[in-house]
Amino acid sequence: MQKVLLGCALAAVSAGCAMLGGKPKSDYRPPETAVYYPLAVGNSWTYSANVLGNHSDKTITILKKDFDYFVDDSNGRFKVDAYGLRDDKRYLLREPLEVGKTWTSVISVQSVEHARIVEVDAPCTVLAGAFEHCLTVETTNRLDEQRTMVLRHTFVPYVGLVKIQTALDEAGKVTPQSDVELTGYKVKPIQAGSTQ
Repeated sequence: MQKVLLGCALAAVSAGCAMLGGKPKSDYRPPETAVYYPLAVGNSWTYSANVLGNHSDKTITILKKDFDYFVDDSNGRFKVDAYGLRDDKRYLLREPLEVGKTWTSVISVQSVEHARIVEVDAPCTVLAGAFEHCLTVETTNRLDEQRTMVLRHTFVPYVGLVKIQTALDEAGKVTPQSDVELTGYKVKPIQAGSTQ
C-alpha cells in the first residue's frame, strides 16, 4: 500500500511557502513551464517519503522518450506542450503560471481533479536544500459527500518536483496522509526557451 501511495503521489505530480498580506509584490516572472520539470533521458530525482507513518526512499529516473512523452522507471509519462506540463491523465502545471490560475482534469467518470496555483515565487526548504522561486499547485479531488483528497505539489525551476503533500479532508477535519521530499537530483542543464 505504501508503494502504491508513493507511486500515486509522484505520478499525480496534481508546503505552504506563501506569505499573504504584508509581503511586497514581487517583480518575479516565472520561466516557461518546461523549466519546472526538466525532462531528459537520464534525469533522476530521489525522494524520502512518509506515507501513513511508513518511511521509504525512492529514486525516479527517466529511461526513454516515447513519441512526445518522457517515460520514467515507475511508468510515469510526462511531456510539455503549448498549455503546460502534463502526464498521461492530467495537467500538473497549466499556463499562465500565475497565482490563482485554475484548471480541471477529468480522470474518470468518478474522479475529477480541480487544480489551482497557490504560489509562484516563494522560498521553500526540503531535505535536498533551500530553494527560491518555488511554485506550488493545490489539487482537490472529491471522493464523496464528506471526503476530499487534497494534494500540494511544489516545483522549483531547473530542479523539478521537490515536495508532495497529501491530506484527507473529512467534513473539515484534515488528516495528513503523505509527505514526500526531494533528497537529491541529477538533471541535465536546460535553458529557458529550449525545446525538449
